[in-house]
Amino acid sequence: MLGSIAIVAGTAIGAGMLALPLATAALGMIPAILLLVVVWGISAYTSLLMLEINLRTGVGDNVHAITGKLLGKNGQIIQGASFLSLLFALTAAYLTGGSSLLVLKAKTMFDVALDNQLAVVLFTLVLGGFAALGVAWVDKASRLLFSLMIVLLVVVVLFLLPEVSISNMATSAIADSMTSSWMAAIPVVFTSFGFHVCIATLVRYLDGDAVSLRKVLLIGSTIPLACYIFWLLVTLGTVGGTQISGFEGSLPALISALQEIAHIEWISKCISLFADLALVTSFLGVTLSLYDFVAELTRAKNNLAGRVQTWLITFVPPLLCALYIPEGFVAVLGFAAVPLVVMIIFLPIAMALRQRQATSQGYQVAGGGLALSIAGLLGAVIIAAQLFVAL
Repeated sequence: MLGSIAIVAGTAIGAGMLALPLATAALGMIPAILLLVVVWGISAYTSLLMLEINLRTGVGDNVHAITGKLLGKNGQIIQGASFLSLLFALTAAYLTGGSSLLVLKAKTMFDVALDNQLAVVLFTLVLGGFAALGVAWVDKASRLLFSLMIVLLVVVVLFLLPEVSISNMATSAIADSMTSSWMAAIPVVFTSFGFHVCIATLVRYLDGDAVSLRKVLLIGSTIPLACYIFWLLVTLGTVGGTQISGFEGSLPALISALQEIAHIEWISKCISLFADLALVTSFLGVTLSLYDFVAELTRAKNNLAGRVQTWLITFVPPLLCALYIPEGFVAVLGFAAVPLVVMIIFLPIAMALRQRQATSQGYQVAGGGLALSIAGLLGAVIIAAQLFVAL
C-alpha cells in the first residue's frame, strides 16, 4: 500500500506544481487554497469512480479494454484521442518551461544569452532521447530524480516558511477582472491533480482489494494537496501575489524571485534544482507514455527506422508549439485540462451509468446519481473556463 500511495502521489506531483503560483496569484491566498481543495475533491471522487469501473469490469483490464467493453469502438476512439491530446499538450508545456529554465541557467551560470528557440531544440534533443531508450532506463532515472525532487521540496519549504509574510498571505484578490482570473486558474489547478492514469495498474497490483485501493487513492491524492498548499504558502507568502501576477506566467521570473528571497547560496541552488527536477521527471514520464502510445498506434517496427519515425511523430508537434509559443507554459497546461476532463470525468460517468444500469452488485462509490451529476457539471465548468481563456 505504501508503494501504491507513492505511485499516486508521484504521478500527480510534478511540473504542474510550478505553474500553480503563476496561475493562482491573482486570486489571493485563501481563494487559491479553496480552489485547490475543491479540485482535489473532484479528483478524489472521480478516482473512486474509476476504481468502481475497474473492479466491476474485471481485475487485469487496462483503460482501453474497459472503455471498449462498456462504450464500444466509439468510446475507445474518444478515449484514445483524448489521451493523445493530453500527452501532446503536456509535452509542449514541459518543453516550453524546460527551455525557459535552460535560458535562465545559461545566463546565471555562464553569462551566456541563449536563444530561446535554440534552447527548445536542445532540451528536446537531449532529454527527448530518453524516450527512445525504453521504459527500463526511464524508470530507473525517474525513481532517482523524483526521490531527490521530494527531498528538495521539503528543504525549500522548510527554509522559506520563516520568510512567509502575513501581509502577503492576507492580500486579497488583485486582478481587475476576477472572472478572467478564476477562468485562467481552474484548468491549471485541475491538470495538477491528474493521477488517474495509474488506477488500472494499481487495481492489478493490489489484486482488486477495494478497501485497500480506496485508502490508497484517498491518501495518495491528499499528499499532493498538502504539497501544493505548502508550495503556495512559500511562494505567494514570500514573493507576494501582486509581484507573481506581474510575471505574466514566466517560470524563470518566479524561480529568480524565490532565489532572491532565500538569501543563502545553497538554498538558492536547491530552489533551482527542485524546479529543474520537477520539470524533468514529468517530462520523462509523459514523453515515455506518448512515445509508447505512438509506437502502438502506428505499429512501428522496433528497429532504427521505426524508432526514428516514432520519435519524430512524438516530438515534432509539441516542439513546433514550444517554438512558436515561447511563454506558453501555463497556457498550454491549462489546455491539457480539456482532454483530461473527457478522460477522467465524462467517460467514467458514462461507463459507470452503463454498469449501474446493468447490475447493482459490486463496489460503488457513494453519492449516487446526484454525485455523478455534480461531477459532470464541474467538468463542464472546467472546459468552459479553458474555452473562456482561449477565446
